[in-house]
Amino acid sequence: MKIMLRSVGLVVVAILVIVLANLCFYNVSETEQVILTQFGKPVGAPISEAGMRFKLPLIQTVSRLDKRILEWDGRPSEMPTRDKLYIVVDTFGRWRISDPAQFFTRLRDERSALSRLDDIIGSEVRNAVAKHDLIEIVRTDKNRKPSLDAVANPDAGQITQLLPITLGRTALEREVVAKAAPKLKDFGIELIDVRFMRLNYNAGVSAKIHERMISERQQIAARFRSEGEGEAAKILGGKERDLRQIESESYREVQKIKGDADARATEIYARAYSGGAEAAEFHQFLRTMDTYRKTLDKETTLILSTESDLFRYLKQASPTNRPSR
Repeated sequence: MKIMLRSVGLVVVAILVIVLANLCFYNVSETEQVILTQFGKPVGAPISEAGMRFKLPLIQTVSRLDKRILEWDGRPSEMPTRDKLYIVVDTFGRWRISDPAQFFTRLRDERSALSRLDDIIGSEVRNAVAKHDLIEIVRTDKNRKPSLDAVANPDAGQITQLLPITLGRTALEREVVAKAAPKLKDFGIELIDVRFMRLNYNAGVSAKIHERMISERQQIAARFRSEGEGEAAKILGGKERDLRQIESESYREVQKIKGDADARATEIYARAYSGGAEAAEFHQFLRTMDTYRKTLDKETTLILSTESDLFRYLKQASPTNRPSR
């Protein structure tokens, strides 16, 4: 019985020692920093080195704060740009607790810190977006050259001119950090970085963007059709010009051949009928007979003077076969 009571006593003492040790000692890990509070108020300097520490039991309380880089994920918010386009901006950031005492005094925990980050960073993001055009937020860097559509290059008559970029999204993100960091420093928070994770158009802006894209493509298509019609007219004009040139050259060649032939025939006639008076008279006779054949027929009535050269051979003609009586 005594042995049993002694064993129970040892167990009770051991339990009391363990409970007392838990009440008097606490452990600090490598990823956290500790604030000791006494009746709700911080006492002593923050503890950031890992190891075992002592505290007054039942009087002092351990408040643990993370000393690693923490994540802030902002809510997507709709906001206007300087060129009056409404976009939905989704941002995220990285921060850490730089002054644990200040942080604990002003905010107490990470939930309150995230709420404060929402207010301050969200406000600065809205201000930065409102002061700049959409192109500044969409493009990453002002030094990055925009790639132009091959159908809208300057040599082909560019339809739309891209607006100049003075800052770019990266510079706007740095501007947000520069504006928000001093305000968060008062809460013991070091703001490391803020990034625009996603940019979306709202429904109205998306419809306008689609309409503008359709309009630009229609302009490009109209320009292609116009250029095609111009090229077709140029080809048809060249064809007509070449055809007329060929016809003109052919006509000139025909007339030249005819002229040469007429000249040759005239030369032959001249040689044939210039041999004497009889040859000339015979030539004149043939010409006159040819004229008769071309101008006289059974239905033609011709009135000629007896002194006419055309009537001369008719006047000299005599019937070779007279009818018998």
